Amino acid sequence: MPDKQILKLNFHGDPNVGLHGVATDKFCLIGRSAREHEVKEIESVLKVPVIQVGLYGTDLIGIFAVANSEKVILPDIIYDSELKILREKLKKICVEVEIIKTEHTAFGNNIILNDKSGIVSKIYDKKTFEQIKKAFPKIKFEQMEMDGLSVIGSLGAVTSRGGLFSPNISEDDIKKIETLFGFEIGLGTVNMGNPFVSSGIISNSNGVIVGSLSSGYELSRVFESLGFGFSA
Repeated sequence: MPDKQILKLNFHGDPNVGLHGVATDKFCLIGRSAREHEVKEIESVLKVPVIQVGLYGTDLIGIFAVANSEKVILPDIIYDSELKILREKLKKICVEVEIIKTEHTAFGNNIILNDKSGIVSKIYDKKTFEQIKKAFPKIKFEQMEMDGLSVIGSLGAVTSRGGLFSPNISEDDIKKIETLFGFEIGLGTVNMGNPFVSSGIISNSNGVIVGSLSSGYELSRVFESLGFGFSA
């Protein structure tokens, strides 16, 4: 697999890179603790600008933020100072930020989306689900659980090219996901067997950042499932 499309990384020894960032085909948000050389490596692989921010006083961007190429949604627990900085930076690339009030603030654990389709956890009530749909009017959403769990955002990662999901989800779930997104998905783990795959992945249609503990087999599954295939 070409090195320029995949990178093994950790942030200060933490291989759960997906907790620290979120990427789209237009930008990538990463916590403020990422080092300069890491930011440059991420930009080289994902081929989008990296914006370093804090959310709720933490660097756990991937837990609180969900985004596509047009918009970022955040829970209302974000500090006003953080929101101001983020809006200013994203306005320069014509990306909007919307705040949604809910007690279930870990959007990254409960929502999966790309620029066309999305899955929202059943943990959200009808009113909040409607707010999420309104925030992304071009996206077709479904509410569902996977593997009997409501934290569906932690069980999968998608780009516009493909998706990787926990090996524990059912055949029924696989069919629903593939029908919604319009592509086949792969099943796999990250960081030596972790089925909560989004915790170890930051990806877009250009490349993928994977947790540093991931095995060669896991890297292959991630790379192939997210739609990159293999080069000769």
